[in-house]
Amino acid sequence: MQIIRTNSDHPDFRALVALLDQDLAVRDGEDHAFYQQFNKVDKIKQVVVALLENQAIGCGAIRAYAPDVMEVKRMFVLPEYRGKGIAGAVLSELETWATELGYARCILETGQMQPEAIRLYQKSGYAIIPNYGQYEGVENSVCMEKELAVSNSG
Repeated sequence: MQIIRTNSDHPDFRALVALLDQDLAVRDGEDHAFYQQFNKVDKIKQVVVALLENQAIGCGAIRAYAPDVMEVKRMFVLPEYRGKGIAGAVLSELETWATELGYARCILETGQMQPEAIRLYQKSGYAIIPNYGQYEGVENSVCMEKELAVSNSG
């Protein structure tokens, strides 16, 4: 497997995000329109795409949320490739990139209807925190954070 760094204009990322949105529409039901407004992919500068034999099989992105905080967005792996460590590898690459850019922490929002995502994030060292920003008071939202190992290279 190969993981490439790109941006939100990458056609493989856009194709995977379309599939992610279809999946979330089913999982979120009536709440989907609320979440959709926060999941625009225009102009995201830090995107990773996982490729296997030149086929895009997974993706994720990070976006600056606060001066020292990156928000993890748009994590997705094709269903037939789940359970093989791909999402963990994508997340790890995003965290590495955030650290390289000088960020000290990653935050994210996922949903109660995505227990496999919650397990992935917990396994990757994320802890549940009070819902932040637009997710405050939203029962279906689960917000998480992870402190990043800050590089001392300069």
